[in-house]
Amino acid sequence: MLDLFKLNSRVLTAGDRLVADLGMTSSRWQVLGTIMASEQPQPVSWLARDMGVSRQNVQRIVNDLAKEDLVAFEPNPHHQRAHLVVLTAKGQQIFHEADQRQTPWVNALAEGIALEDIQAMHRVIMTLAEKLEE
Repeated sequence: MLDLFKLNSRVLTAGDRLVADLGMTSSRWQVLGTIMASEQPQPVSWLARDMGVSRQNVQRIVNDLAKEDLVAFEPNPHHQRAHLVVLTAKGQQIFHEADQRQTPWVNALAEGIALEDIQAMHRVIMTLAEKLEE
């Protein structure tokens, strides 16, 4: 587990450096990515659930992103107070810029690692994530 903690820390630090000039952090990037991946707009609590983190942390990040016009809030027909979070055009642009940087970065990280090893690693990560959700 300590190795996973160390890897997570290094990935987050490298991600922060990759998108810093966009005014982003790995956490902000993750929130924008979760919003992009959603089939429909979601409230903060659902985004936090999908990310596996606390609602309070996501709320703080979403509020900061809203101040920078990267996300906006829309009325939620199912809940009066839990507004839906949507990306603005500016937020979509920033996310796409970050995403374009990700491909060469990930390819460089994967260089020299066999495809079968990457696939096995993915299976192990997904299995651990499922077990931790139980």
